[in-house]
Amino acid sequence: MNRIKLKKKIKHKIKPINLIAIFLIIFIIGVYLLFSYIKDRIMPSLFKYASLEAKKFSSIIINDAIDKYITDKINIDNLFIITNDNNGEIKSIDFNTALINKYLTTATKNIQKNLKYIEKGDIEKVEYKANLLDTYDEDNLKNGIIYYLNSGFIFNNPIFANFGGQIPIKIALTGDVISNISTDLTNYGINNALIKVYVNIEITQQVILPYYEKSIKLKTKVPVALKLVNGSVPTYYGNLNTTTPSLTLPNS
Repeated sequence: MNRIKLKKKIKHKIKPINLIAIFLIIFIIGVYLLFSYIKDRIMPSLFKYASLEAKKFSSIIINDAIDKYITDKINIDNLFIITNDNNGEIKSIDFNTALINKYLTTATKNIQKNLKYIEKGDIEKVEYKANLLDTYDEDNLKNGIIYYLNSGFIFNNPIFANFGGQIPIKIALTGDVISNISTDLTNYGINNALIKVYVNIEITQQVILPYYEKSIKLKTKVPVALKLVNGSVPTYYGNLNTTTPSLTLPNS
């Protein structure tokens, strides 16, 4: 009787080099998916907190510049031009645009300059260093970092807010610095008017996080002068209740 010989199954072994290649491909895909998840899901949540901190930080620079170069220099009597008729009644109220724009130009340039110093980490050149150091760490600012944000913020829970790795927040001035003056006139009592003068500043910044950055616009409106006008208020207010043309300083 002839015996039936069974063929042995041939085992195909995967070469080590192929295993390494497969492992590398899986690793690269895994890393890509991980970073995509971080960029698309986690970083936008962290960016919300980072942008708030960036606006808070920039507001200190803006308010200090306006206080020093506009509010402290304005003489209310020179800011408003009031014309009276022969009976002493107010004929017209005008706004000294040239005077306030002179101060506004200086303040706007100062804001731009100091934000550039912060971006580069030149904290020693920042004019309002004392005010900033009341809130922010000097060593961080020297590295161009305005704040460290705990990654636990992504959970939107106060319990986890202080946990997780620290993420550095940096800012960069990317757009023009735009500023103008606006006024508001409202009735105040009988035959009186209250005139308010505001400085409006708009800047565009890049908020920079690891593997993520995005531009934000910061608009600030700061009151710089108040004047109460007594007597019969005319219907003509000159340049009041308007906004002066914007002053734009290119980001150099």
